[in-house]
Amino acid sequence: MKLDEIKTIGIVGAGQMGSGISQVCATAGYRVLLVDVAELPLTEAISKIRAGLERAVERGSLTDHQAGEVLALIHPLAQIERVRDVQVVIEAIPEDLALKQELFAILNQICEPQAVLASNTSSISITKLGAASDRPDRVIGLHFMNPAPVMKLVEVVRGLETSERTTHLALDLAKRLGKIPVVAKDVPGFIVNRVLIPMINEAVFALEEGVASAEDIDLAMTTGANHPVGPLALADRIGLDTVLAICDVLYQDLGDPKFHPCPLLRRYVEAGWLGRKSGRGFYIYEGRHERHETMSGQS
Repeated sequence: MKLDEIKTIGIVGAGQMGSGISQVCATAGYRVLLVDVAELPLTEAISKIRAGLERAVERGSLTDHQAGEVLALIHPLAQIERVRDVQVVIEAIPEDLALKQELFAILNQICEPQAVLASNTSSISITKLGAASDRPDRVIGLHFMNPAPVMKLVEVVRGLETSERTTHLALDLAKRLGKIPVVAKDVPGFIVNRVLIPMINEAVFALEEGVASAEDIDLAMTTGANHPVGPLALADRIGLDTVLAICDVLYQDLGDPKFHPCPLLRRYVEAGWLGRKSGRGFYIYEGRHERHETMSGQS
């Protein structure tokens, strides 16, 4: 398959990443089939995309007419069978190996033999997903950063049997989407999360041990290391459940104790404090305002 043959892209999973990737693809002119198992996440995804496009209009990067054209290219669907004729499917469901393997097996049955199946996974083995799909040469990782419409990087992750043709197609597609692709080996965490997640985890340890408040830990890293956002605020943006899932994969697959998740991180997830998406994480979010946690992480 050649890049110019791609007309429609299927996105499976209408959460934070799926909605963002849909906006990116539609902005690049692709017809998008956004699939989820229920109507509510699809409705919420379209609302998020509409809000994102409105912000783009406010910034002057899109006109009202262009924003309308982008939104018209995105078709929310609750039937996964509708992706049967697409040329590329990008999976953006939760970070659960068994769930993803089941989905890739289903996609293999539904999609045309030449279709490329990509995963937005941030840590799970592309080789394992390729094996589940029974078309490992056409399975690849396309890991977008969050928020996808803003962040430029896409990690292109080759599984053990991913073909050169699939890799080149993925690289060209990422560039067509306006992204900067980097190629990574199929190892836990790839590039970004291999470096980023241990830093976030260590920041949580610092909070748990009372080294400083969440606000001061983040302020130290933004003003002392010139990071655009502090590690705890970034964790809230990513989702603490996602951060924990990546920590667990790194620890289980690499066996290095430096990747062991901080107990405080696990407690927050167990409490349902997942960050911005739940209204509370290391900070408390009230509308557009945020209130800081105390040193112990309690309000």
